[in-house]
Amino acid sequence: MDRGAVVTGYDGSEEARKAVRWAAGEAAARGRGMVIAHVVGFPPVPEAIPGGAWPRPGFLEAGQETAQRHAEAMLGDIAQECRREWPDLAVSTRLLSGRAPDALAGAAENADLLVIGSSGLTALPRLLVGSTANELLHDYHRPIVVVRAGDEPSADGDRKVVVGVDGSETSREAIGFAYEFADRHECVLVALHVWSDLPLEAMAVTPTEHDREIIEERGKPLIDESLAGYRERYPDVPVHRVIAVDRPAHALAEQAEGAALLVVGSHGRGPLRRALLGSVSRAMVHHAPCPVAVVRHHKG
Repeated sequence: MDRGAVVTGYDGSEEARKAVRWAAGEAAARGRGMVIAHVVGFPPVPEAIPGGAWPRPGFLEAGQETAQRHAEAMLGDIAQECRREWPDLAVSTRLLSGRAPDALAGAAENADLLVIGSSGLTALPRLLVGSTANELLHDYHRPIVVVRAGDEPSADGDRKVVVGVDGSETSREAIGFAYEFADRHECVLVALHVWSDLPLEAMAVTPTEHDREIIEERGKPLIDESLAGYRERYPDVPVHRVIAVDRPAHALAEQAEGAALLVVGSHGRGPLRRALLGSVSRAMVHHAPCPVAVVRHHKG
């Protein structure tokens, strides 16, 4: 379904609205169509009804029809809003049914990108990532961008994209995604490598100038090797290399202040590299001050 499109989920919340608008801008920049999807949920079994008793005949059908009419109107309104602001963008809507994570993943099976709000109508904003977002982050196999209601686009001028660099294959794919985004949106690329192979108590001490020189000497070759090939492919993208001695999540969040996008691999070279979503990428989805793209490594 919708091969090459940018797919986004919408449930009527402010977080989802911000995600849809972010997706529209990205789809327009890519020259792709956008699909706005809504998943209709309604109690299908007695256990979902208070008291566990079967409802009167026709109750479920009437409720489903009401939910569908509401969803269609909601999708129509947000689609029109996007068409007004991006008149050349091809916008379509999809009304889905089933479990939200499964339905959205299925709708975005052949998409270029899936964009979601971090939480919906029932989650705590900016604190918790909703259950649908969490499941998609663990299971969806293509790049996914998480947008929160508080994530405002940075002003034109010194726009930047931040990407974490750790030498892993997943990090390489994240770098490619970040370069493409920076090239499309005329952003500066900030390539951040965090020197975290030190005890926590050592990282609490401010490094001396000599320490910094040694750390940079060791970190620069890793960054240069990781960026190799991309610099030639995207010669117009300015690149700032940053090497920090810090906890990775803290350093990424600090660099991401005012960024248009933070790009991380789904897992890196640390002890949790085999997890479906590593500790650093998980922390960024919860706490980063800007939209976050999570990119997976595909073997082959």
